[in-house]
Order: sequence, then C-alpha cells, then structure tokens
Amino acid sequence: MEKENVLILAIESSCDETAAAVVKNGREVLSNVISSQIALHTVYGGVVPEIASRKHIEKINQVIETALREAGTPLQDMDAIAVTYGPGLVGALLVGVSAAKAISFASGIPLIGVHHIEGHINANYIENKELEPPYLCLVVSGGHSHLVVVRDYGEYEIIGKTRDDAAGEAFDKVARAIGLGYPGGPKIDKAAREGDAEAISFPRAKVADAAYDFSFSGLKSAVLNYLNSCEMKGITVCQADVAASFQKAVVDVLVEHSMQAVREYGLNKFAIAGGVASNSALREALVRECGARKIEFYCPSPIFCTDNAAMIGTAAYYEYRKGVRHGFDLNAVPNLALGKCE
Repeated sequence: MEKENVLILAIESSCDETAAAVVKNGREVLSNVISSQIALHTVYGGVVPEIASRKHIEKINQVIETALREAGTPLQDMDAIAVTYGPGLVGALLVGVSAAKAISFASGIPLIGVHHIEGHINANYIENKELEPPYLCLVVSGGHSHLVVVRDYGEYEIIGKTRDDAAGEAFDKVARAIGLGYPGGPKIDKAAREGDAEAISFPRAKVADAAYDFSFSGLKSAVLNYLNSCEMKGITVCQADVAASFQKAVVDVLVEHSMQAVREYGLNKFAIAGGVASNSALREALVRECGARKIEFYCPSPIFCTDNAAMIGTAAYYEYRKGVRHGFDLNAVPNLALGKCE
C-alpha cells in the first residue's frame, strides 16, 4: 500500500549554493533554504572550486537544520534523503553526498541520488501542479544548454546540447569582457534593458550536422573581436548596446531551436529550466512565440531556476515512487550524463 504523504529532505551542493529543502508529495515545498556564495566568488570573477567546497562544509549542517525547522517536521518523519550526486564540481558535490549518506546511515532513512539537471527540469512541477509529461524542456544554465524531450517522470531524450560554451557560461564571459563583472547573467539582463538590441550584428551559430545543438563560443569570440576593434579604432563602446545585442543573439538561437523542436516532435507543452531561464528577454520571447503557436508555456519562478534543493526533492519523489534507492557506495559523479539514475 502506497504511503499517502511522502516527505523528502533534499540536499543540493553541486556548485556555489549550499541548499536544503523539505518537499511533500513532490510538488509542495515546506521549506527551501539556500546559502549563496555569490559575494564570496565575485571577487575572483567566477566560482573557485576549492573555496566553494570549504564553504559548503561550513554551511551544510546549519542549512539542513534550518530546512527541517522551517518545515516544522522532524528528521524521523522523512521518507527519504535526496541529494545531488552529479554533474557539478566534484569537491562541492562530495560535501552534499557525504552529508546525505551520513544522515541516511544514522537514521535508517532511504537514500536517493538525483541528477542535477533532472532537478532543474522537475522545478517546473512545483508551481505548475497541472504539468505532466510528455513535454519539451529547454535547460539553460552556467554549465548546460540542453533541449530535452521529457517522455515521462525520469525518462528523458536529449535532442540538442551545446558543442562548446553553455549559454550561462557565455553570459559570464561576455559580462566580464564588457566590465559588468560576475555573475554575468543578471548583470547583462539588467544592462540590456538600457541598450539597443539591433545596434550590433552578432552571429547566430548553427551546427550543420545537428539542427538542435547549440554553439556559443563563436558568438563570444565575435563580441571580443568587436571590443578589440573598437579599442584599436578609438571608438567608445556602449556597454548597454553590446549587452542587448549579445543577449538577443543568444535568445534568438534558443527560441528558434526550441520552436523548431516543438513543431517536429508534435508537442504542445514547453518548459524552461536552469539559471538562464530567469532571463527576462528569453522569457518574453518564449511567451510570445509559444502564444503565437498555441503552445502551453511553463517556467519556474526565478528562485527555482537557480540552484536549490526543492527541485531535487521534487525529482527524488518520482524516483521514490518507482522504488529507486541508493546504497552507501553512492559517489559524486562530476560528469554524470542525464538519464535514468542507476
């Protein structure tokens, strides 16, 4: 007999956020605690893995205790302990995995390892209670740019991915080049609102042998070449125009590939996920294009786009229902491929 209410304590530490959450029945978030390291890494212009790992160790117990306290549920009421075990920074992942295994071992509560990108996709279920597979999802973050057909809970077909820089990585690099600093995504989004997106013509890359794959390194190089050219010619660079033109080049490609895939795969539901899914220009363009094609559009609130543990708890719920459990040999897998967790 299936349990009526399933409570999951989830832990996420794949990059520079130490997070814990308590999730009920996969779609009700009872607590979602995030300790961000952005201020710490801004000084270095990006995430320093060793510093991130050390900070996770300092914060993990406090974050877990706070999540349980805010949810008003004791640890012994949990049905499973979920944790991100890949992909991500290996040292950072190990902190979360070690904490989850220790709690599971001490309490006897089952352990479930979760794929980080699967978590991002599942974030859409938190606020969109009616959303169910199948649908197409665009996952765009600092490390990933994937077009994924979500066949069912836990069943994914990647039909497109980046060949080089992920979208978020390109945002960070361009932001640094034009003097906006880290983190690049939110800063370019803000600066672009003051700029002219048609001011500079940057390339929209296509991958000849894979219609849904992405490539952003050429675009990044085009921005750097433009900046160098302006410097050599003594031309003043308009930061806002560069930000807006670059952002539009990224958004155009993401939207074009997404709409082409929706049409070809005959799906009428489309979702976005990942940190770059917070980008206002991307959201506006997708709302417009999906509306024109009568496609249902879903997106998480910004707090569930960036790394968080609630999304891990949601993904773990569907694994729990299928009987997935992991042993204490669960390890961090920094390059874990998206698919069914073994």
